[in-house]
Amino acid sequence: MNGMESTETADRNSDGDQVTIMSQFGNRYLTEEKDVFQHNAWDDVQWDDAQEQEALKKVQENGVIKFSSEDLEKYENDADKFWDAFYEVHDNKFFKDRHWLFTEFPELTTTDNKKLTVFELGCGVGNTIFPILQYSTNESLKVYGCDFSEKAIQILKDSEIYDSKQCCVFILDVSKEEWNLPFEENSIDVIVVIFVLSAIHPDRYKSIVHNIHKCLKPGGLVLFRDYGRYDLAQLRFKPGRSLGDNFYVRGDGTRVYFFTQEEIKLLFEGAGFIERENRADRRLQVNRGRLLKMYRVWIQAKYEKPK
Repeated sequence: MNGMESTETADRNSDGDQVTIMSQFGNRYLTEEKDVFQHNAWDDVQWDDAQEQEALKKVQENGVIKFSSEDLEKYENDADKFWDAFYEVHDNKFFKDRHWLFTEFPELTTTDNKKLTVFELGCGVGNTIFPILQYSTNESLKVYGCDFSEKAIQILKDSEIYDSKQCCVFILDVSKEEWNLPFEENSIDVIVVIFVLSAIHPDRYKSIVHNIHKCLKPGGLVLFRDYGRYDLAQLRFKPGRSLGDNFYVRGDGTRVYFFTQEEIKLLFEGAGFIERENRADRRLQVNRGRLLKMYRVWIQAKYEKPK
C-alpha cells in the first residue's frame, strides 16, 4: 500500500463485525511521538521491547483453548458453510476492491499483450480479480480464481464486471490434498495468495504450498499478503476464541491465523521456492477524534519457482 495517498480498509473484529478504518498511506514516518495524532497513519512503525512483551502477554492470555474436540472438528469440517453464511449476509459489500494491488505487486500490471495467466486462491467475491480485469488492457490476460464458498463464486459470476472470456472461477477447497483444476500444471505465471491461508488450519499449509508450486511455470511468482503476529486483530480476541497457537475463530465461525516472517520463509523455501521479498508491514493507524492508536501488522512476500 506504500505510495498511495489514501484508502479505506474493511476488516473484522473478533465477533466478525466490520471495522472500517480510514487511513492515510504514503511514505510517512513518525519521528517525534508528539506528532502521532497529526496524521491518520504512519509507516514502518518499530516496536520497543515493552510493547512486544505486552502483545505476547495478551496472546498468551487469549490463547487458552476452551473449545471441545467436537467444536474444533465442527469449525474445521464446516469451514465452507461458515463462509457461505458470511456471504449470504454481506454479499459483495463487505470487503473493498484491492486497488492498492498494483502498487504493492506491480507484477500484476500488464502494459502489452504478452500472455499472462494469473490464479488467485480464495478469490471470494472478486475484490482482487475485478481490479486486475478493470485496469488491464492486455487482451492476452487470463485470470483464474477459486474459492471453497459456493455462494462467493456465484456472487462473483453474477457480477456485471465478470467476463468469462478473460476470467474463469470455480469451487475448490485448497486445503484438500488433490486439486482438480481447469488448467495444466506448470502453466501459471502469477499466483495470488492474499488473506486466504490465514483462514485455513495451519496443518494444511505445506500441502497447499506444494500444490502452488505444481501450478506455476518455472520462473513464476507467488504474491502473498496476510495477517502478521500481534496485529491489532489478534490482540482484540478475548479468551475462549482460540483454536490453537495464534489461530482463532471469530463470532461468525470463520477462522484466522497470524503469521511471522520466519514461518512464511520456512513454508515456501521448504517447497522449493526462492525468496524475492519477505517483510513485515507494520503500520500505526490513528483515530484522531478519539485519540486512539491502532497497530496493524501484515506479512507481505514474493516467492519465485526456480527456472
